[in-house]
Amino acid sequence: MKIVAQRTKQAHVAVNGDIVGQIPFGLVLLVGITHKDTEADAKYLADKIAHLRIFEDERGKMNLSVKEVGGHILSVSQFTLYGDCRKGRRPNFVKAARPEKAEPLYHRFNELLREHGLPVATGHFGAMMEVSLANWGPVTFILESNESPEA
Repeated sequence: MKIVAQRTKQAHVAVNGDIVGQIPFGLVLLVGITHKDTEADAKYLADKIAHLRIFEDERGKMNLSVKEVGGHILSVSQFTLYGDCRKGRRPNFVKAARPEKAEPLYHRFNELLREHGLPVATGHFGAMMEVSLANWGPVTFILESNESPEA
């Protein structure tokens, strides 16, 4: 799994012009899933996201997690994170998991975040979505489950 995590002051996602998910502040997660990903990958990244200290404390140091600041999560599925642009001019998506594998794992990842007590809003899996956010900092990180100590 690959996640682009962006700290945000506010964010929402719309499908066909209708807002389907929104948060006041916290993290926007763009979530990509590949063929080899399992629930262990989803668990590793949910734990990592819930406890990642990327919000400032009273001294201005990145020392607090999204949980500690009472933040929210906007989770958006994004198969294009596994797009390969090295050859030619059109991306190749062979590394992206097929929807029948990716969708259940994406939903499980969101459930695991909720089990950490995080409020999670989402887009619609597989839909053409419009994501709007105010990147706060800006602060953006890329996390991958194949970088976990267990991998």
